[in-house]
Amino acid sequence: MTEQTLIDLNADPFELFSAWMKEAEKTEPSDPNAMVLATSTPDGHPSARIVLLKGMDRRGFVFYTNQHSRKGEELAADPNVALLFHWKSLRRQIRIEGTVTPVTSEEADAYFASRSRISRLGAIASDQSRPLADRSIFEARLKAAEEQYGEGDIPRPANWSGYRVAPAAFEFWQERPYRLHDRARWTPDGNEWNVTRLYP
Repeated sequence: MTEQTLIDLNADPFELFSAWMKEAEKTEPSDPNAMVLATSTPDGHPSARIVLLKGMDRRGFVFYTNQHSRKGEELAADPNVALLFHWKSLRRQIRIEGTVTPVTSEEADAYFASRSRISRLGAIASDQSRPLADRSIFEARLKAAEEQYGEGDIPRPANWSGYRVAPAAFEFWQERPYRLHDRARWTPDGNEWNVTRLYP
């Protein structure tokens, strides 16, 4: 990047997110839509992993997973989550805090159908997050799924769907020289957003 301007406090956070994402799509070598998803266990222990953002509008930020996975079980117990995007090429981060709700069956079906065939079969064959005694067991289940469905339609498993994170806060972070970074936080106030610049 060249000379960096300060974060625009008059910006709409969804529009600013979209602008930053478009820039990241030009500069990140792979998966600019990768984001850390932080959840918590029922007894309050944090848990984090990287997932892919698969949709965004003013309702929120969408990702997909096996609902019986560890993250799925944690989301069922506590819908409060945090997201983190980090684009090293741009020296930028965006933090989002909010709550999840399930996407509609129609949305989940449409996204599942857009995945590669092998990925759809993998979603059927995998007991995500469960112990696997030997990799060959998973590969055998994958082969069985291939034989079962052949060239036919592959239905979305009932326990595979998506979640939408409705943001309760955005924080935009822009690196600046000598660790004198620029940070700003947006929080909702009715139909408006309150904006506060933060110390580095």
